[in-house]
Amino acid sequence: MDDKRLVWKVVGTLSGVLAGMATKSLLRACWEKLRGSDPSANPAAPGTSWPEALAWAASTGVAVAVTRLVAQRGAAEAWKAKRGTYPPGLENVSP
Repeated sequence: MDDKRLVWKVVGTLSGVLAGMATKSLLRACWEKLRGSDPSANPAAPGTSWPEALAWAASTGVAVAVTRLVAQRGAAEAWKAKRGTYPPGLENVSP
């Protein structure tokens, strides 16, 4: 694997992970503020109601996916600004 591809894998992954962690913390705080309680530690547990489990799963899934995408696209734009081209592999998009 060439060095640029390896560096991009690290940068892209790290930006996505950090964005996901920050988003999950923000969602947790919003949930506590709106609902007055912590989100269930395990939404699949029998003691968690279906509406609560589905709301938590949907909100975290969508929010983490969107912020991860935004972070990785931002990292790719920063890469392009610094190096003049997009990171290796981003130009090749297959249907």
